[in-house]
Amino acid sequence: MVFEKIAEMLAEKVDCDVSEIKGDTKFADLGIDSLDITELLMNIEDEFGIEVEMDTSLVDVNALVAKIEALTAEK
Repeated sequence: MVFEKIAEMLAEKVDCDVSEIKGDTKFADLGIDSLDITELLMNIEDEFGIEVEMDTSLVDVNALVAKIEALTAEK
C-alpha cells in the first residue's frame, strides 16, 4: 500500500504513468531534485500522518517506502 501511494504521488509529480515507477527508481532519474523531495515529504506527512526527515539515504523509491513503513510501524 505504501509503495502504491508513493508511486502515484511520484507519477503525478513527474507526469508519467504509475507503471514506470519501480522500487529501484532513483529520484534523480525522474528529474526530482532536493526541493521536489522536500515537497514530496510534506505531502507524505499529510497523507500518512507521520513526520519524515530528509536525509541522504532517500535516493530511490525503496528507501523512501522503507522509511515510511518504519515510521508508521512506530505509531
